[in-house]
Amino acid sequence: MFLLGKGIPEHITSLPQTVLNTPFGQMLKPQLDNAMRGITQAPVAPAAIPSQHPLNGTPSRIGDGQASTNRIHIGQANGVNGLPTGQVHQVTTMKKLDTLLASAKDSCAVIFFTSATCPPCKLVYPAYDELAAEAGDKAVLIKVDLSEAYEIGSKYQVRATPTFMSFLKGEKENEWIGASEGQLLGNVRMLIQMAHPPHPHTNLRLRTLQLRHKPVTYSKIPPLEKLIAKMGPRGSDPAVTALKNFICMREASGASDAPLPSLPTITAFIKESIETTHPDSLFPFIDLLRCALVDQRVSGYLASEHSHSTVSKIFNKTNILNEQCPYSLRVVTLQLTCNLFTSPIFAIQLLQNAALCTKLLQLVTSSLLDNTHPPIRVAAASLAFNIAAFNHLQRLEEKEGFLSESAQVELIASLLETLTNENKSKDCIRGLLTAIGLLAYGAPRQGELVELCQALDAKTTVSSKKAFCEDLKQLVVEVEQVLA
Repeated sequence: MFLLGKGIPEHITSLPQTVLNTPFGQMLKPQLDNAMRGITQAPVAPAAIPSQHPLNGTPSRIGDGQASTNRIHIGQANGVNGLPTGQVHQVTTMKKLDTLLASAKDSCAVIFFTSATCPPCKLVYPAYDELAAEAGDKAVLIKVDLSEAYEIGSKYQVRATPTFMSFLKGEKENEWIGASEGQLLGNVRMLIQMAHPPHPHTNLRLRTLQLRHKPVTYSKIPPLEKLIAKMGPRGSDPAVTALKNFICMREASGASDAPLPSLPTITAFIKESIETTHPDSLFPFIDLLRCALVDQRVSGYLASEHSHSTVSKIFNKTNILNEQCPYSLRVVTLQLTCNLFTSPIFAIQLLQNAALCTKLLQLVTSSLLDNTHPPIRVAAASLAFNIAAFNHLQRLEEKEGFLSESAQVELIASLLETLTNENKSKDCIRGLLTAIGLLAYGAPRQGELVELCQALDAKTTVSSKKAFCEDLKQLVVEVEQVLA
């Protein structure tokens, strides 16, 4: 009876409280409360986890060689099937458990069987919460309290707590019992590694293709009076004056001292000008807006516009004109589009909004294949680099790119064709090579992009540029490695 907890003398059962009532116990109480908070309170995902595990972000180098901890994250509050990620899922019904396991059929999942009367279980609650936050959308971590979920315990034949069961690609992978934090951490991290093996490219040493790159921008301000004079009578519009004053003040005093003009008024003027101005005379309007877009506030405003109306109208004008598009209009449209990447929000929308991305790809691919104007190909290569570099941010974290696979295939096909024919501009070849390398880096090994590169013998095309310029040899070698 004593061993079952019955008949234990009161002076023994009350011993913990007796100790806490002493001065020494009162001194320890704050530390004990803090240590037990993760056990006694409902578990929540930590706001931030120290970057000490393989799945966490760590400071990385950007294109100019400076260390940076800045990351571009899509706000993924919801994972597969709208289920939250980065937190432990509390389950009491078989239906919810089946839904969670089904969501992990292409990944992995862990079930932690616990109970309200299991003190050892509570010791590993904080570690389990940490694993959930660390794993993010790479694993589904589930907690089942058997005192509230008898049906689940019966189905899975759980005989003791804590019991852990792991599942890999929809199949049971392992089961273990006990409250060993080290065993829990080791088993779950190994499971995630098995479900998401690192891409072979991560084992390469690539000086260029493993960096975070800043976008190419066109910030040079032309003589504004001459530019505005080319607008004719419309150059005297108040919207033009306001935009010119903003650009001049920003150039002279910096962004912080340059208040924004009325952007709705300016964008309305630009859209009207696109509709009413002959294509041959349209480039100064687009160029003036291009100068303002180096300011993130301006590009951010355009990102928030309904249906991205201003940018869509600019894309449409150039794309519809196609081969009849004036040289000056196409060049400045490409440069303006590069400047849109000063806003990470707009960059994400450019790549993920299907309608906008289609127009973007039409602009860049048609410009890459322009055989008569090298500056157009250079600007198009810069835009392709910006697209590939922003998509590459996800690849560095071993996630799917912002750009759909079909869009990546379309873009890299144009890049390879342009690279084959380009033999004049070193800057163009550098942009083309880097964009190809960034798109290929971390691409799914069984995906369409890799298949296309093999079918087109992309490695040979890249290798042919090794002799073009000594400065490009190292870059060519890196791109060859990711295409191998």
